[in-house]
Amino acid sequence: MPVSHRVRSILSLLKKSVGWNIVMAGCIAIALAAIAAPSQAMQASVSPTRPQLGDTLSVVLPAQSTAPTVTMGAKTYPMFDMGNNRYRALLPTTPLDRPGNIALKVNADSDMQTLNVTLRNRSFPTQRIWLPPGKDGDGTDLEFDQVDAFKAIVSPQKLWRGKFIRPNNGEVTTGYGLRRYYNGVFANDYYHRGVDYAGSYGSAILAPAAGRVMLIGRESQGFKIHGNCIGIDHGQGVESIFLHLSKISVKEGDLVQAGQTIGALGNTGASTGPHLHWGLYVHGQSVDPTPWRTTQVE
Repeated sequence: MPVSHRVRSILSLLKKSVGWNIVMAGCIAIALAAIAAPSQAMQASVSPTRPQLGDTLSVVLPAQSTAPTVTMGAKTYPMFDMGNNRYRALLPTTPLDRPGNIALKVNADSDMQTLNVTLRNRSFPTQRIWLPPGKDGDGTDLEFDQVDAFKAIVSPQKLWRGKFIRPNNGEVTTGYGLRRYYNGVFANDYYHRGVDYAGSYGSAILAPAAGRVMLIGRESQGFKIHGNCIGIDHGQGVESIFLHLSKISVKEGDLVQAGQTIGALGNTGASTGPHLHWGLYVHGQSVDPTPWRTTQVE
């Protein structure tokens, strides 16, 4: 019997046994439930479940027939195939964001799911530093253009594995997110975009995770703020940058592994003394590197 005939026969039997109005009400309820319920494939999840300012949000979604995306605020981020029938997007938050509810809109295969996340506030200290003459000038267009281009890289392959490691054995002297006065002037819309390690001059700088060297900057070539620096692309919008180096031991295009020596700690650029500045960026925004060292970002 054709499907349409079977359906009509079932409806006819239901009409005789329970009444037509009840049958129609049931059909409408089923249809509305099907429209309202998200498909099984759209069961996205986000971690950490209680993020704070500076955390990186990880959104995971079962595999789709087309590459999904996640929208947070006015920006849309790509999701990358992680294997095992899953896609994942990494979303940055910073100290300049407003704490409170964030709506993440996951879009895939003409479906959309909204994830509501509460971004917790976080207190950041304030610091006053004084740059000596010769190190207190403005940066150059060359260095800012090259660094901005590096931070904008979004390569599809994930190169890191497991937790990030410490890039230097020196004591942490300045944490992420700190606000600053430079030579007595408060820096508006600024926060310390990384972690500073006060290691000994010339001590080894290690790659915190696998990646490809995509930026080499030298003070002698115009990197007045960053000094001698190295930028590593870890893949999927995640980049590390290392500033104020005394020595660079890699070249652009090199593929490096976690723990590999890439340079030496120094005092080049806008620096008050020998130290390493390690900045971690996700889709061009500076995030706190510490959770990447304490919790594995898959």
